Amino acid sequence: MNQQPQPFFPVPREAELPSGLQKLFGKAREQIGFLPNVFLAYARRPERFSAWFNHFREVTAPTETLDAADREMIAVVVSNINHCTYCMVSHGYSLAEALGDRAQADLISINWRHAGLDPRRHAICAYAEKLTTSPDMVEKQDLEDLRTAGLTDDDIWDVVEIAAMYNFTNRVSSAMGHRPNPEYHRRPPAHGQ
Repeated sequence: MNQQPQPFFPVPREAELPSGLQKLFGKAREQIGFLPNVFLAYARRPERFSAWFNHFREVTAPTETLDAADREMIAVVVSNINHCTYCMVSHGYSLAEALGDRAQADLISINWRHAGLDPRRHAICAYAEKLTTSPDMVEKQDLEDLRTAGLTDDDIWDVVEIAAMYNFTNRVSSAMGHRPNPEYHRRPPAHGQ
């Protein structure tokens, strides 16, 4: 049996964390059935974890015009470029759940250009990729391309924040040696795909 590699930094014991974080962890277990490894590892500095989580929750909350699948798609595009194992597995799982289609989620996760995306999602992925690989090359025309694809200015701002946030979290996850929970591999997405 393969043993799960340990993160590079010591992980705090949940019982020693502030009660607010313990409640949050309980909610996570209730909603998804387990506690993501990254939560406990990030909680090494509880006040920073709380700030990060509040930001994460805000930028990943679906809206009428940028749904959960759009947001998870950005996560996997950025995470693939950054080779972030934790985020590729966890957000690949979430993308499959949001789409209700494991095969489509895998195509987007591995190479979004081969996923047959509509022009709107293609523009979102292209922008997330450019902001990740060549932030110094981003120009006003890139935002115009997103507008032409049907995104509002609020949507565009969300795309920017989501891509930027995952660039940050990918680097922290990789630097800390986070490994995806085995549960992501053991349970099918809620839609059964």
